[in-house]
Amino acid sequence: MRKYLRFYIDGEWLEPAEQRVAEVVNPATEQVCGRVAMGSAADVDSAVAAARAAFPGWSASTVPERLDLLRNIQAEYGKRAGDLGAALTEEMGAPTALANGFQVNLAAGHLAKAVEVLEKFPFSEQRGATLVVREPIGVCGLITPWNWPMNQIAVKVFPALATGCTMVLKPSENAPFTGQIFAEILAAAGVPAGVFNLVHGDGPGVGVPLSRHPGVDLVSFTGSVRAGVEVAKNAAPTVKRVTQELGGKSPNIVLDDETFAANVATGVTSMMVNSGQTCSALSRMLVPRARMAEAVRVAREAAGQVTVGDPLGDAAVGPVVSAVQYDKIQALIQKGIDEGATLVAGGTGRPEGLTKGCYVRPTVFADVTNDMTIAREEIFGPVLTILGYDSIDDAVEIANDTEYGLAGNVAGADLEQARAVARRIRAGWVSINDAFDFGCPFGGYRKSGNGREWGEFGFDDYLETKGILGYDDAAA
Repeated sequence: MRKYLRFYIDGEWLEPAEQRVAEVVNPATEQVCGRVAMGSAADVDSAVAAARAAFPGWSASTVPERLDLLRNIQAEYGKRAGDLGAALTEEMGAPTALANGFQVNLAAGHLAKAVEVLEKFPFSEQRGATLVVREPIGVCGLITPWNWPMNQIAVKVFPALATGCTMVLKPSENAPFTGQIFAEILAAAGVPAGVFNLVHGDGPGVGVPLSRHPGVDLVSFTGSVRAGVEVAKNAAPTVKRVTQELGGKSPNIVLDDETFAANVATGVTSMMVNSGQTCSALSRMLVPRARMAEAVRVAREAAGQVTVGDPLGDAAVGPVVSAVQYDKIQALIQKGIDEGATLVAGGTGRPEGLTKGCYVRPTVFADVTNDMTIAREEIFGPVLTILGYDSIDDAVEIANDTEYGLAGNVAGADLEQARAVARRIRAGWVSINDAFDFGCPFGGYRKSGNGREWGEFGFDDYLETKGILGYDDAAA
């Protein structure tokens, strides 16, 4: 039983202002696995005050000093990687291979990229008689989700540190263990007091006062559209910068060529990773209508090979994060059935042989039309919808017919055609044949949010741009 009952504020582990504790439930066993202190506005005030006091010193630090700190964090992160993996399996049900692999390694990759970018980042440049200077924005409120906890902490904290900002982190109350261990890593690495602060809590208790706080200069939020709208409203009176990475209903356009069957199978299995709990998941597969029957056959076989079970075992897919999430997914699967989509694999209820735990059957629907609920709403579970298209123009129109715009993919052997289609998808992250790059800007169009994370693009939101005129000798 984990007990995390103090917050990391101003370089110390402090008791919360109020004694309020929440239980954390392991979704695989449905048993309580930990208790975490829940913060309040008073704790936010303390953390923001510490961050404000630390800002003058840290913002004046040199690039070599920041690089030294990031490299110290790399060393400490490596020491605790196993602890982070175990925590991920316990708090959100990630299978051990995924938790100790991609979940933990994503953050390590972002840290390495932050070091690489900082080594050559242009914080100032001369443009004629004007010096353009990029300075840290100030105190940052960072609010992160439960589905990829370490990734989302990493893409906020590391750019903030690298650019000279100070910060207050609020991890998800559904997955607080990794945030706690991360704070321990930063403390061991020697982060100066007040530069990084951690306050556990929920949205009303910590998220709202953090986003409203006049001492916070930027709020970076990752989560649902509903919560993102509230964050923006709460931040508006103080005119602080707000960056958001929200939901998605991303298209995967499978081209009509000799790689079709392999690409359909890949699309099914990749959708099920992390129990489908990925904001950029390619949840709408678009296939040529004339090959729908073939897609159904391939998808049924691929889904049938996805193993679901105890995350401590060798199953590919574990549970979803909570009973609330499980119930939401079940309702949407039933909605798909009710609206007339063809159920290819899976369906409602737990997978066969599992009598407890928040396990969802890997589910595939075919003959879906883009006006169906399962094609419009983000399900955030292992549920794939397959839609037919009549031409490339039709495929692009369907792909862009969404209120979201986070990600997309084009799968096919003809790279020239794939590139042309990718350019037409209205989304912030569009891959060709599932390509991956830590340096690619990540973020969305429309209701998928604003701002960009990852690589050098992740530095931008944490910086203000200043022009100093008359800077050259001739002007003087």
